[in-house]
Amino acid sequence: MGLEHGTGRETFEATDKGLKRSLSFTQLLLLGVSAQIGSGWLFGVLAAAGVAGPAAILSWIIASVLVFLIALTYLELGAMLPRSGAIVRYTFLSHGAFSGWIIGWAYWLSVVSIPPIEAEATLTYIGGRFPETNLLTTVDGVQLLSWPTGILSGFVLMFVFFALNFFGARFLAESNRWVTLWKITLPTLTFIFLFFILNGSNFTSYGGFAPMGVPPIFHAIATTGIIFSLLGFRQALDFGGEVKNPQRNVPLATIGSIAIPAVIYTLLQVAFIGAINWQDMGLKGGQWDQLVTGGWADGPLFHALDSANLAALAALGTFLLIDAAISPMATGWVYLGTGSRTGYGLGVYRNIPKKFTASNRFGIPWLALTVSAVVGCVFFVPAPSWYQLVGFISSAAVLTYIMGGVGLPVLRKTAGSLKRPFRLRAYRFWSPVSFLAAVLILYWSGFSTLANVFTATFIGLPFFTAYYAWKSKWISAIPAAIISVVFFVAWIWVATAAGWVLSGSKVQRAGGWPFPVYYVVFCALVIAFCAALWFFSSKTGRRHVNATWWLIWLLLASLLVGYLGVYGPLENPVFHFPWGMGVELIVGIITYIWAVRSGFDTEEIQEIVAGEASLGNEAVPEGT
Repeated sequence: MGLEHGTGRETFEATDKGLKRSLSFTQLLLLGVSAQIGSGWLFGVLAAAGVAGPAAILSWIIASVLVFLIALTYLELGAMLPRSGAIVRYTFLSHGAFSGWIIGWAYWLSVVSIPPIEAEATLTYIGGRFPETNLLTTVDGVQLLSWPTGILSGFVLMFVFFALNFFGARFLAESNRWVTLWKITLPTLTFIFLFFILNGSNFTSYGGFAPMGVPPIFHAIATTGIIFSLLGFRQALDFGGEVKNPQRNVPLATIGSIAIPAVIYTLLQVAFIGAINWQDMGLKGGQWDQLVTGGWADGPLFHALDSANLAALAALGTFLLIDAAISPMATGWVYLGTGSRTGYGLGVYRNIPKKFTASNRFGIPWLALTVSAVVGCVFFVPAPSWYQLVGFISSAAVLTYIMGGVGLPVLRKTAGSLKRPFRLRAYRFWSPVSFLAAVLILYWSGFSTLANVFTATFIGLPFFTAYYAWKSKWISAIPAAIISVVFFVAWIWVATAAGWVLSGSKVQRAGGWPFPVYYVVFCALVIAFCAALWFFSSKTGRRHVNATWWLIWLLLASLLVGYLGVYGPLENPVFHFPWGMGVELIVGIITYIWAVRSGFDTEEIQEIVAGEASLGNEAVPEGT
């Protein structure tokens, strides 16, 4: 017997029927591992050492623990509601459409910017080893993709990623299987071989184990590719609608895709620091903060192997150059697939046109895939360097992961009857811990990164009003158009005049506004937009806006704390270490309580629960 009209599967989730459940546990696990062992292992160890020195080893360990804490809440959600584009969709279910749009927009920005950064990694390694290709140019000591050769080559790689995704999830997974095994083997061999040339003095000389102090240990987590490299566990969630036996396989693949890369990366960091040859880099011993501009920046691990002048290491270095093409490319095509599932998830709840849920004959949401590829190419222009783009991606991704911690307790209340193959014990403890872990990583990102991420996040607000709020009949066409256009124009003006967006460093561009002016105008615009949307909306719209104020508070408060803390631009911070972390934790605790209370029984979750109940009733024979 089919479902009655009006159940959750029939309305909000009917589009999932076009997806094919073809992925096995192994394929799903390897997708997660492949997403994490990409450009991060090629460049992250140098970038992290450049910020924290030898203490970058601790950065990897701390980050691995935090990512596991963040993932805990998603284990229950992923098993309970395995959906393609899952991380986007959970927010809609717990806090409604407005929160869902903000988180979904930020998440989509983070995932569509990963394929170009992986392409940049490939081209940077190749261009550094073969300068005659003219793929790179140097600006202020930092190597960037050149125009036209480097950037156009990036476009070509993006097309390759697109083609590999277009022909189906199973094709993607099969092509990824052997590549991922290669990606696990080569980093493992690299750190084993590097241990043979390990120089113990690099860990204790030149300022000691933590030459820049304790705060950079945490700053490195958010800004140097560490958290960027460890967040690939989300692949198991985003491909959840295409997995066989998802209730078992999604949680197991999530845990495995965290553990395997965490061990590999930590050992690589130890080996790389021990293998640093300052003279070969063209640096003086202990110039940790100059590593990104040193002679190894275009291929850290290759140069480490090459500088040893040992035949076996030189042979491995050749394989490393091959991997410099394979690993980032494999991660790039996996994340382009994630971008298409994210667009699909936004389309399911009509934040963007329904056409984005349409699948081709291979079961792939082709329009979402196409748009993700095109928008990804745009990121080559403002940030043509791996080191420039990685902080933005990391922070935008972490912003979206706050939702697991607040979404789980809300869905325990509103969807308590749903089957939970994995139930997180002591969730009242682990949910706030998960949430605060993500909030702290946001703080460690630093003010300049947060200014860029929050600017990009809030620029999506007018699109929500102009399309979703109007189409859903929350608001009439004229006020929707006026609010959207006025905010969009004003937002571009603020972002340009303030001098922080795309400044490329902690330093504000010349002529930018003083921070008090910038912050007041920034907050006033966002609050005025939300207030106008609430005022002109129907009762339904107002409920969704009311369920989002906690998120607006978190972002605006975190921006201020970031400016006043040790990771901001002030020479004499107001919040010295660790007091800034303490203030951010207080902000996070207030937000958590507010967010859990703001969650409500959304129409979407009501219909999913009704759909499950309908299936359960049909399975019971009459008379029992």
